[in-house]
Amino acid sequence: MTEKEIEWPTLALLVATYLTWGLGTALWAQAPWVSVILTGVAIAQFSSLQHEALHGHPFRSAALNEALVFPAFALFIPYRRFVTTHLQHHYDPALTDPHDDPESNFLEPATWASLSKPVQILFRLNNTLLGRILIGPILGTGLWLWNDLKLIAKGDAKIARDWGMNLLGLVPVLWWLHDRMPLTAYLGAVYLGFGLLKIRTFLEHRAHEAHRARTVVIEDRGPLSLLFLNNNFHVVHHMHPQVPWYKLPAHYAARKDHFQKRNDHYLYRSYGEVFRRYFLRAKDPVAHPHWPVRRD
Repeated sequence: MTEKEIEWPTLALLVATYLTWGLGTALWAQAPWVSVILTGVAIAQFSSLQHEALHGHPFRSAALNEALVFPAFALFIPYRRFVTTHLQHHYDPALTDPHDDPESNFLEPATWASLSKPVQILFRLNNTLLGRILIGPILGTGLWLWNDLKLIAKGDAKIARDWGMNLLGLVPVLWWLHDRMPLTAYLGAVYLGFGLLKIRTFLEHRAHEAHRARTVVIEDRGPLSLLFLNNNFHVVHHMHPQVPWYKLPAHYAARKDHFQKRNDHYLYRSYGEVFRRYFLRAKDPVAHPHWPVRRD
């Protein structure tokens, strides 16, 4: 393997993330709140690095990339299951489809109408940024687990194997946590990590008649951009998923007008703007407003 085939910034960040996770978990006895926050941030960063790995970074070898992100820091998200669903999500004509896009936050209108009023209230709260951060982790993860359990019960062997691999990935995590950090505290860190990631996914995609216009750009270069590995330049990532995270901003800057025209100016200047506009207000309805989804 030549040096040009290794993406060193990604490797360096991966090492830093492992060290942060190790430090965070080890600090529990001395500084519990610092421990949970550091560990939660590391879990969110590690999840972003898993996303890089499934897209072929930092090595050309998928097996080597998987080995680098093998530990199940997030507990409930099997890496191989993530690979399958996320690559399915990258079929742009199906973006936001409640059935065919595994990462869609929309429901089919008939499904929405069938829900009880309390459940509808829960989903409406989940469509504000505050709600997505606070209840999104348990709502999203709960639905993910429930759907996978139903598929396993129907005999889906691949999903069962993916969860089996996740159990293997839990072994080093639980071994390290023993006598360092209580599992209940670690669950709190996982929840924090998931909550941070919900900021990224909150408005990555919108309902739009044209699939090319469904993917956002947030022109942010601050701490959240690093935590999300520049996936705020999300239309660039969807158009060029082979480009590593540290090159996405330059890709966008070089053809800014092209990308903004491509996504019909689905654009925010910063995460600060996103928070100001949607912290307590829903951006989208829960029921898909353009159902059935067009694939033009």
